[in-house]
Amino acid sequence: MKQDMILILDLGSDENPRLAREIRALGVYTEIHPHDISQAELAALPNVRGIILNGGVNRVVDGAAIDSPQYIYDAPVPVLCLDHKGAAPLPAAGEARTAALKDFVFGRCQAEANWNMENFIADQVELLRRQIGDKKVLLALSGGVDSSVVAALLIKAVGRQLTCVHVNHGLLRKGEPEQVIEVFRHQMNANLIYVDAVDRFLDKLAGVAEPEQKRKIIGAEFIRVFEEEARKLDGISFLGQGTIYPDIIESGTKTVKAVKSHHNVGGLPEDLDFELVEPLKMLFKDEVRACGKALGLPDSMVYRQPFPGPGLGVRCLGAITRDRLEAVRASDAILREEFQNAGLAGKVWQYFTIVPDLKSVGVRDGKRAVEWPVILRAVNTVDAMTATVEDLPFALLQKITARITAEVPGVNRVLYDLTPKPTGTIEWE
Repeated sequence: MKQDMILILDLGSDENPRLAREIRALGVYTEIHPHDISQAELAALPNVRGIILNGGVNRVVDGAAIDSPQYIYDAPVPVLCLDHKGAAPLPAAGEARTAALKDFVFGRCQAEANWNMENFIADQVELLRRQIGDKKVLLALSGGVDSSVVAALLIKAVGRQLTCVHVNHGLLRKGEPEQVIEVFRHQMNANLIYVDAVDRFLDKLAGVAEPEQKRKIIGAEFIRVFEEEARKLDGISFLGQGTIYPDIIESGTKTVKAVKSHHNVGGLPEDLDFELVEPLKMLFKDEVRACGKALGLPDSMVYRQPFPGPGLGVRCLGAITRDRLEAVRASDAILREEFQNAGLAGKVWQYFTIVPDLKSVGVRDGKRAVEWPVILRAVNTVDAMTATVEDLPFALLQKITARITAEVPGVNRVLYDLTPKPTGTIEWE
């Protein structure tokens, strides 16, 4: 079933994701595109019922105010201008804003409220079958939410044409490689290839401190591993990826400066030999989870603790060393265990530890000890675009601190990050 769409064109607003989510909450699908989308690209979008030109604080680019081409204004569908050319903005109050959106979406645009996960899945299965045909797909299966949902979609669409590859790059959490093999190979009967690439990745990352460079090295090396695995297989033509909408938005557009590049958006080699398959790239994180539920994945997988593609590589701040990486891994395991014991595992959206590349003086066994600090991070969010900090009981923080400083070699301090997003991001790198 083809779903009606409201198209949001970005004229420098920082409210695009919020606006898109509000329209989707009304049951109508929406996408965000650049303000200067071409006529051909516009014509290729299916079932567009209306266009919103969303202007804002970033509308001035290189000293000049940007505007959409005239063919946007002349489109044969209703066009709504927000904060643009003197147009009044939508009301800020929730009920009034929702009423104004409803009037545009359902009144002027006559859109149908047919955006739901069942229709999304049906559309994606059709698109995947059309894109892939009788060829084969290679998928990086980390065991996280995004890759698991992509795997489930691809299995539904093309079955055994999918080969899953789990790469142990040495940046995974404690026990994760073993868990991925158990769940996907033995319980889900997936066609899974396990690759031990720990030394290969850590050697490539040695001495690299700049966060963006680290991400690009990890992303590029991932692709190289896949290329090597593909050469061992017959007929691999596609690379499946768990790119989601916040990845694309945060990687920057013409009117939005990049927050950070993502391993599955930036850093891909120019000589990439695969065509990409990214069925989740227009979903926010909560929608990915809803998709997983609709596909029948277990709650333990759908609500699994989020984990970035570069793994602990972005939590071992600065140049990665093996001893400091192990400090991140060990402290993270303690944090997760104590959250589980305190009943917080399903309550807090994301929690993890960070070890920066700096040391401070402390006391251990009555002697001066110059060791690392561990930073705790625990946040709640719906769509990963904004986040609040969990108000943890002080007694729990004390218990976690005592365990980490006693059990993790080289650590003498534990800190708690109280910064929401914005001004911070969820990760530190």
